[in-house]
Amino acid sequence: MYCTKQITPDISWVGGSDRRLALFENAFPIPRGISYNSYLINDDKTVLLDTVDRAVGPVFFENIAHELAGKPLDYLIVNHIEPDHCATIAGLVLRYPEVHIVSNKRTISMIKQFFTFDVDSRAVIVGEGDKLETGHHTLTFLLAPMVHWPEVMVTYDTVEKILFSADAFGTFGAINGNIFADEVNFEAEWLPDARRYYANIVGKYGSQVQSLLQKASAVEIKMICPLHGPVWRDNLAWYIEKYAKWAAYTPEDTAVMIAYASIYGGTENAANIIASKLADGGCRNIVMYDVSATHPSEIVSECFRCSHLVFASSTYNAGIFSGMETLLLDLKAHNLQNRTVALVENGSWGPASGRLMTEIFTSMKGITILENTLTIKSTLKEEQLLDINKLVSSILNSMR
Repeated sequence: MYCTKQITPDISWVGGSDRRLALFENAFPIPRGISYNSYLINDDKTVLLDTVDRAVGPVFFENIAHELAGKPLDYLIVNHIEPDHCATIAGLVLRYPEVHIVSNKRTISMIKQFFTFDVDSRAVIVGEGDKLETGHHTLTFLLAPMVHWPEVMVTYDTVEKILFSADAFGTFGAINGNIFADEVNFEAEWLPDARRYYANIVGKYGSQVQSLLQKASAVEIKMICPLHGPVWRDNLAWYIEKYAKWAAYTPEDTAVMIAYASIYGGTENAANIIASKLADGGCRNIVMYDVSATHPSEIVSECFRCSHLVFASSTYNAGIFSGMETLLLDLKAHNLQNRTVALVENGSWGPASGRLMTEIFTSMKGITILENTLTIKSTLKEEQLLDINKLVSSILNSMR
């Protein structure tokens, strides 16, 4: 049975949601599920914008058949060829053999890497600024390479002022009936997943996102239709500003994130004391994470939000404790910049994690490492309270 949502009188959402998938891209936990968005324009010429993951294929094809009501499908626009948005293209071609596939040269080439049907006979190749007239609608195409694959483009409806934004402006989370962001409490219930999606999926490519935002700023946008998550038709400037900050690696909040890797509790105790003393010093926005208990994607997201970061790690096999090392290498891989960092190391006989963490951060852009790195040997001692106070003062002073 079909399940569609009306976006405008002649544009429908024909996607689906998956609440059974545990790991998005087999890497990121998605306890709230994920939506795969696809949009159908029912004009003189019918146009489908992107397909969906195989997991929601059956309802997707029912949705299309319902909205077309016997009409042919004239065009499929492929904004992004990643399998969560293209896995059902072959099935679509079988059902609608006359469909033309509209995309740029790079996408057309990559479609052939995934499928064996005759692509060339159906291909309509477009480039920057090219237009497709469908009747009432005029669609124009803007290339957005590396947001977050090299072939990505976005489609802009010049009549309705709608940006079909591919993976940009997407978020983790299944659609629960309400398709529009203004129908849900987005800031409280969706923003953390939107930030985690951006930081982990797109975060490495901040300069490319900034280029897309610059292009988008040149046109009037009344609605944003992403490939994951709710559709935006109200308060767009608020969400676009979030993206602008994330893309520029600008902290959202003056806040402290503390991540610790502790084996027997000594490092955790130090992290708790630091947090307590920060609070005593007037800091009102502190979050803490045990790297062994929290997936790194959650902490990466918080590092994109917070201005000040504290990393406390045990030394393990003469290196950084594995969970902490994974987190720090993730931060480096996602190109985190413009943060103030404080470090705490622990080692019962040969503390080394501080030096190794410093090496990672000095290889990253715009990272200020505070002096007074704290070294612990097994457990904190009373005489080290002065060292903790110095570290806490350094953090508080840099926040002011």
